[in-house]
Amino acid sequence: MTASNPARDESSHRTGGPPPRGARLEGHLDSTAQLMNRITSQLGSQLSLVSLDGTRRPAPPVLVLVAHGSRDPRALATIRTLVERVRELRPHLSVRLGHIELNEPLLGDTLTSLDGEDAVLVPLLLGRGYHVRRDIPETAAAAPGVRTRVAGPLGPHPLLVETLHARLVEAGWRTRMSDSTRRASAVVLASAGSRAPDSAADTRRTAQLLAERLGVPVLPAYASAAAPTVPAAVRALAARGRHRIAVASYFTAPGRFATQCAEEAPWICAEPLGDHPAMARLVLHRYDQAVAAPETASERALVPA
Repeated sequence: MTASNPARDESSHRTGGPPPRGARLEGHLDSTAQLMNRITSQLGSQLSLVSLDGTRRPAPPVLVLVAHGSRDPRALATIRTLVERVRELRPHLSVRLGHIELNEPLLGDTLTSLDGEDAVLVPLLLGRGYHVRRDIPETAAAAPGVRTRVAGPLGPHPLLVETLHARLVEAGWRTRMSDSTRRASAVVLASAGSRAPDSAADTRRTAQLLAERLGVPVLPAYASAAAPTVPAAVRALAARGRHRIAVASYFTAPGRFATQCAEEAPWICAEPLGDHPAMARLVLHRYDQAVAAPETASERALVPA
């Protein structure tokens, strides 16, 4: 008798009858839990803007994520999903998006639309290249009536290594391997490349951190502006007896360079960093660092009269 009850309930559900009482109760509890979580999140967001004495705290600076931009439509979709992940983690924070080129909204237009609000710009870039050192600060300085701070690039940082590791595992990298397999394995860290020495140093540091995480050699390689290329890095590792070579995609989103490097992978190639949850946490970490940093004289000069 007991065993026949589930079958009878399942049959009535398939034929359009009412769901079992237990299922109705479970669905009701799930809906209630989701509603309570939403209310709690919204209430926490409101309370975070109120001081202990009941006065309203100043609104935090707007977080502007600065993406490079790409003609690949997957890039914009990926960055927009990352923006939503950041918003979910910090619901009370105003989060906007601006691009250096190729996609809208452009950074300058995003800053103009802030209408005098303070902003922290977090570059979705992985090292101290030209865009971080020149393009973004110059665009920020030209924005009328907006006081801005430019956070550091995302890399190097352990959260990037966490993301790189996760993407490699998704592509087929084994977290447990025999000693012989480990001695034959290696990774090429493929990135866009830059002529800036600081940017190359940042990429090498990330490669070092990833090598420590994986326990195998990790060799940086570049799609442009620097050497070695991915094929050259693969040959160098093979000459050292490393024939099981994966490519880690050190790009924030899909695009021409990421696709080019993936096509040159001799074995597996991981997806770009993208909208991994660790990336959203890293964006907020860079934002918080910039907010906590002392204000500079140039930033004070940007305050509207």
